Amino acid sequence: MTLFDGITQRVIETPRLNVSILERAGDSDATPADRTVVLIHGNVSSSLFWQELMQDLPSDLRVIAIDLRGYGGSEHAPIDATRGLRDFSDDVHATLEALGIRRAHLVGWSMGGGVVMQYALDHGALSLTLESPVSPYGFGATRRDGSRLSDDDAGCGGGGANPDFVQRLIDHDESDEAATSPRNVFRSSYVAPGFVTEHEDVWVASMLTTSTATGNYPGDSTPSEHWPGFAPGTIGVLNTMAPKHFDVSGIADLADKPPVLWVHGLLDPIVSDASLYDFNNLGKLGIVPGWPGDEVAPPQEMVSQMRDVLARYSAGGGDVTEIALEDVGHTPHLERPAEFRHALLTVIGYVGPSAHPAPPTEAIIIRSAD
Repeated sequence: MTLFDGITQRVIETPRLNVSILERAGDSDATPADRTVVLIHGNVSSSLFWQELMQDLPSDLRVIAIDLRGYGGSEHAPIDATRGLRDFSDDVHATLEALGIRRAHLVGWSMGGGVVMQYALDHGALSLTLESPVSPYGFGATRRDGSRLSDDDAGCGGGGANPDFVQRLIDHDESDEAATSPRNVFRSSYVAPGFVTEHEDVWVASMLTTSTATGNYPGDSTPSEHWPGFAPGTIGVLNTMAPKHFDVSGIADLADKPPVLWVHGLLDPIVSDASLYDFNNLGKLGIVPGWPGDEVAPPQEMVSQMRDVLARYSAGGGDVTEIALEDVGHTPHLERPAEFRHALLTVIGYVGPSAHPAPPTEAIIIRSAD
């Protein structure tokens, strides 16, 4: 069974598409906004990844996990990548409107972090929790200040997906026979080395819900005259985060600044200043041949970009807390659940019988307030 005890699933009909959500049995739709938490998953995953956290959060909160289009039980509608992550964020907004939720605390993991930043820009939020979020300047092909390296964002988008991994998603491969199997990608990229979970089969099942239909994952690509020879297309998941389509650095200038929690692992191989998924970094490491050098194709400093934007957010009066966890990979809410739970409850301002003291942690904590 992929649903844990106390977790229920239903489909919400919206004017945009049918959206699958997870809820907790017993949660009330009369719960006020300041006690409503909405969880948005990342790429090649689904709402199933949130179930342990959902079970562990206080019972007087209302907790909802949403499947983005093309994932989990949501409709596999094509994605217009020229809108950046707005198709996803607008779907979330339509879902919350259908549920009668005008404002909520938003939690976004990985690509979902980009979705909730876009949501905050377009619709507002009570708080933002960014877990291992995509850079506010997108994924790949930018300098630290967010400026683009080429006019076509060479090296980004759908052409960067490993074709064998995509085929294994299509084949629903649950094995660990190849490095490109979803199970081994989970072990090598989602969590830090040595992390063990009894629910690995569920997380793999979640990854395998990823739609590979045209317009979903990974997306199309176009030839480029720049190294490494491909550039983003206009449809599909990976193209949504190409710099020419996606830039949410404007959150630093929001007039109404909700408190922001940024949680990330220091061993994250995906979102990093030296990401193993960044073609420019792979070229620098000699894994992709022909790299033209740092002047032309420097690795994207993803974590530094996030820190810079949030520093501007703080300088403009926003409240920001950064928690960088040692020995943690891309998925802090699985790898260090107690620390993640406590930090989330703190940023939403939760006061109640289940607000336990902070657990001991090995982390770098940076806090800035207005």
